[in-house]
Formats: sequence, structure tokens, C-alpha cells
Amino acid sequence: MPELLLLILISLLKGGLVLGLVVLPGAVVSVYYERKVSAWIQHRIGPNRTGPFGILQPFADVAKLLLKEDIIPTDANKGFHFFAPLIAVTTAVAAFAVTPFGNYIMVGTTRIDLAVAPNINVALLYVFGVGSVAVYGITFAGWSSSNKFSLLGGLRSASQMISYELCMGLSVIGVIMMAGSLNLNDIVKNQADLKWNLFFQPLGFIVFFVAGFAETNRAPFDLPEAEPELVGGYHTEYSGMKFGMFFLAEYGHMVASAAMTTTLFLGGWQLPIPASVLAPIGLVEGSIVLGLLQFGTFFAKIAVMCFVFIWVRWSLPRFRYDQLMNLGWRVMMPLALVNIILTTIVMAFLR
Repeated sequence: MPELLLLILISLLKGGLVLGLVVLPGAVVSVYYERKVSAWIQHRIGPNRTGPFGILQPFADVAKLLLKEDIIPTDANKGFHFFAPLIAVTTAVAAFAVTPFGNYIMVGTTRIDLAVAPNINVALLYVFGVGSVAVYGITFAGWSSSNKFSLLGGLRSASQMISYELCMGLSVIGVIMMAGSLNLNDIVKNQADLKWNLFFQPLGFIVFFVAGFAETNRAPFDLPEAEPELVGGYHTEYSGMKFGMFFLAEYGHMVASAAMTTTLFLGGWQLPIPASVLAPIGLVEGSIVLGLLQFGTFFAKIAVMCFVFIWVRWSLPRFRYDQLMNLGWRVMMPLALVNIILTTIVMAFLR
């Protein structure tokens, strides 16, 4: 019983640390990061007034949203209107529960895994399950607002996310076949010594990465909130901190998508240095220094992926809705199926 209680306390502590030191700061940093990168792309300066180098601008934005009036349309369904942004934020945060930020560290005789819920055998299914629930937040927001533009945005989001979730699910089957497991830690360990799935599953990586853009509703796939057509889409009738929660959810999903891409295709927390080189200098599994290096490596890869997300957003124009659906069903879906067939053939011949 004391061991079980200790395990529960450690899990709660890790969950609090991930939420307080990773997820929320990650979203805040992503907002500042996007503003600075977009300014660099457009030859502007970006935020530079609020705090040194403008680093306090995201906090000023939060203060502004908190002080704004919360306006709810008269004909809105107030229950769903209230819970929709909560669903959006919760699903963005929940994906990090099974994400491995490193292997483990030993503190005395106690092993601490660098994940909130380590060694979940169906962790990948959990991530896809949580991701599929995210559509409810946007759909409820569009329907409950009693606004035609909002409703159209919610319907677009539902069809878009369902379409690209199928492509995303099929794109990782090759990764699962190579690792022989749905456990994210096993998938990461299978990529040791620079055997990243990016090199063995390039087609799967492309499909997964493009589907990630569609899942996060970011440009060039931001049809649910297309300003020229739908005013603001599903969050047209939201103001104050409720709008801010949708904003936070978008960046949370971007970081979560970057984390999954890193875990599945870029070696996760694996350092780009073979273990045979690290061991002689004392960096063995379980050491605190190696754990911190793995943690840093993982977030460095996420930062690179977030940069690519931002880069694409400010470089490509928005697709038309018919182009979006054609890309998903007529291009991405067949490519994902071809990747499964090719992986099966190659693995059969290599046995």
C-alpha cells in the first residue's frame, strides 16, 4: 500500500509539473515564438515594447482577455457555449499524459520515469482517442452560438478533422509495424542510434505531418475560421477568456502535434549520439545528467517542428474547401495505404 501511494503521489507531482512547466508555458512561448518568427519572415520587428524584447506581450494579452466582457448571445445554448472551450483546452493538454519526455532517472533506489503515465501499452491509441474528442469542442462552439457562420465553421471542422484523422491513423501503421508496439516508449527506443523512423518511413512522415496541420486547424488548413468567408468561424460569438481558451487550445494542439511527430518519426528523446559514445563518459541510462539531456533534446526537436508549423502558416495561402477535402481523400489517403503496403513488402523480404 505505501508503494502504491508513493506511485500515485509521484504521478500527481509529474502531472502538475508537466502542466505547470511544459504545457502552459509551452503555449505562452509558442505565441511569442510565432509573433517573432512571422515578423522575421515579413521583415518586421515584432513585439519589442512590453518587457525586454517584448517577452511580456503574451502575459499582457492574457490580462487583456481576462478584463474583457464575456458576451453570450441571447439565443445561445449557454451550457454547451460554456463547455466548448473547456473541451478544446482539455484535449490539447491530455495528450501530454502519455508523452515520454525522456527515459528515466534513478534517485537513490527509486526509478522515476520521465512521463506522467509511463509504459502505457496502448498509449498511441489513447493519443488518437483524445484527439478525436477535440472535434466536439469546436462543433459544440459552432452549434451552441446560434450563428450561421459559427455553425458552418463547426461543420467544416468536423468534416476536416474526421477526414484527416483517418489519414493520420493510417500513416503511423508502418511505425507500429516496425516497433511491434503501441507503447510510445517502445517506439522511441526502436529509433536508437539515429535509426529514426523519418529515414525508414518518409512517406508516412509526410502524410502524418500534413494531417497534423489539418488537425490543428492552422493555415493553410484553417477553413473552420476563414475570416473572408465565416467572419471568425466557430468562435465568432466568443469573447474574453473563452476566446482566449480557444487561442490557447490551438497552440496547445500545435505543440502536441509537434511532440507526437518528434516521438514517432524524429527519435523522441533519443540524443543524436550513439549510446556507445555516451556510456564511456558516464552518461548511462538512469543518470540525472542524461535524463536532463534527453529532456532538452526532446524539446529542441519540438521547437524545430513548431518553427516549421509557423513557417508554413506564414508562407502558404489558404486552400479552398473542396481542395482541402480532395487532398485528404484522394491524395493523402491513397499515399497512407501505399505506405502500409510498401512497409509490409519490405519487412517480409528482410525477414
